Amino acid sequence: MTSVLQQLWRDKLDVVFPRSCIDCGDAVEGGRFRHVCIACEKKLFVVEPPHCTTCGHPFFGETDVNRLCPHCELLEPKFREGKTAVLLKGPGRALVHALKYHHGLHVLEDLVAIMREVPGYADYVRGAVLVPVPLHPRKLRERRYNQSTLLAECCVKACDGQATVQELLKRIVDTESQTHYDRATRQKNLKNAFALARSVKLNPASRYILVDDVFTTGSTLNSCAAVLRRAGLTNLDVITFGHG
Repeated sequence: MTSVLQQLWRDKLDVVFPRSCIDCGDAVEGGRFRHVCIACEKKLFVVEPPHCTTCGHPFFGETDVNRLCPHCELLEPKFREGKTAVLLKGPGRALVHALKYHHGLHVLEDLVAIMREVPGYADYVRGAVLVPVPLHPRKLRERRYNQSTLLAECCVKACDGQATVQELLKRIVDTESQTHYDRATRQKNLKNAFALARSVKLNPASRYILVDDVFTTGSTLNSCAAVLRRAGLTNLDVITFGHG
């Protein structure tokens, strides 16, 4: 009954405040998502196999089991595997940017819906301990939430509650945005930027998955993974919403 009432309330709100597409700005009428119009749905690049098992980027054309991924071949990952939901273009980029830069918490339900559509995404996180990549306290005060924590919570919803979220890391170096830096510079800037949070309890027998919004060079995730590896965790993977 509660879900029916919620839907009726949403329908009324949609009449008073028509929804607009997060990407093109047109009205959203029907379709699979609440904030992506039908036309932009077609531009959403959901990642399907075959894809790189380290960073999740899809392989195009002919593939073989030994193929190197140009996006992470120089990474030397401290984790085992990685998975991503969408390529960071069009509506995929718009959804991430809305959440990360514009306080767009309204897109979270669409992120869950997309996660459920990505082949193997929900199964990948099921049963795991999800560890959000932390923000520095200054940035957290500024933004008022950690988008990686929200994405981890979306992952839990996508797998019907069969995963948990634990804040195991803290960011101890207030680095500037790494968006415009190359891989080598990012690695240098992020060295020793993370540490274990106080009084955390780790279980080496459990599977842990680091959660971040975007995989670009993998430097941030690798820096976090190195901290957890030094703490004794080897059953460690990563997941992101976008790649690009």
